[in-house]
Amino acid sequence: MFERIREKLEILADAAKYDVSCSSSGSNRKNTNKGLGDSEGSGICHSYTEDGRCVSLLKILLTNHCIYDCAFCVSRKSNDIKRAAFTVEEVVELTMNFYRRNYIEGLFLSSGIFKNADYTMERLVRIVKKLRIEERFNGYIHLKTIPGASEELLKEAGLYADRMSINLEMPTESGLKLLAPEKSHEDVKKPLDFIQKNIVQLKDEKSLIKSAPKFVPAGQSTQMVIGATPETDKEIMHTASNFYKDFSLKRVYYSGYIPISTDTRLPIIGSQPPLIRENRLYQTDWLMRFYGFDVQEILNDANPNLDIDIDPKLSWALRNLDQFPVDVNTADYKMILRVPGIGVGSAKKIVQARKFGRLHQDQLKKIGIAFKKARHFIRYADSPLQLRDFEASHLKGVILSESTSKYLKTPQNQLSLF
Repeated sequence: MFERIREKLEILADAAKYDVSCSSSGSNRKNTNKGLGDSEGSGICHSYTEDGRCVSLLKILLTNHCIYDCAFCVSRKSNDIKRAAFTVEEVVELTMNFYRRNYIEGLFLSSGIFKNADYTMERLVRIVKKLRIEERFNGYIHLKTIPGASEELLKEAGLYADRMSINLEMPTESGLKLLAPEKSHEDVKKPLDFIQKNIVQLKDEKSLIKSAPKFVPAGQSTQMVIGATPETDKEIMHTASNFYKDFSLKRVYYSGYIPISTDTRLPIIGSQPPLIRENRLYQTDWLMRFYGFDVQEILNDANPNLDIDIDPKLSWALRNLDQFPVDVNTADYKMILRVPGIGVGSAKKIVQARKFGRLHQDQLKKIGIAFKKARHFIRYADSPLQLRDFEASHLKGVILSESTSKYLKTPQNQLSLF
């Protein structure tokens, strides 16, 4: 019996690794009635919370059997792989045993779709309900929404899960129809919209009635596979922006396509996913959510793809040199945020520090800005009277050479680069 459970765990944990749409930030479920666990400060296996802590999670599929044949998915029905399925009781027992041994801090539970959406979703709900009520487990639970499941099951799931997510799969409807013709973006939008409306409704009730139940307190997220279909970065990020606005998502995840099939519809790329592009998309996402950028400023018809050589914030600045230099002693917070080399924390420190006097070069360095990059775009108390007037292409080269030079200080680094 133990060997069979271990074999299932190996199969279904391995199948779950392709889903990156998980994060624990935002939940504050308390430990009550002497139960086990606490979702505050707990979360995701080998991921990071907002304050930088690495946390752990039992991340598994309920089953890798699936009625769909999505070309990009390792669990598609036509793929010749080992199949397995946990029972409800097995998932509950694994979660509790792993937690008691201090292996995990929570559960991320997804599933292939077997029989139909409601049949699968009903089992996922039974698991989280059993953990919360019978086992009194108060740790973090992230539950995947099954497209096409009934609203009754979705509402019940939201009462027990901290976060729910449903994968958009491909950035555009045309891309999804190419690789997964049985699916559509509408199948994703409907549950996202339903859950979001219930989050707002129950949040309003909670403000009036303290005993009102929490509903998906850590919000919703989604995931897109990048590089399996030929969308531009503009199409990808405009889709993400729309989903943020329409459904108040906590996160959109961008997963570089990993070759797992010889299907002729899929691109031929190396064994590694396009990680640099994935990183640039995450940086753009960050600019949209925390730096006040509109997606149209970064990606538009004139610039449909991100620059691989430099980050999107620097790329935007080089295209808009007329807005620089920014005087850090007089500019507002929003404009300081747009300076390459200055992050959210540093911008706040600058605004606070200048209340006590004009800021000089040494003070800016102590604040922690990336001064070598930022100095080309700012004025400060002791800045040169005449800032060097570069063309955008020349300035890009100067910044790249300065950032590269720090890696060329040892023979070992020289060897690795050349």
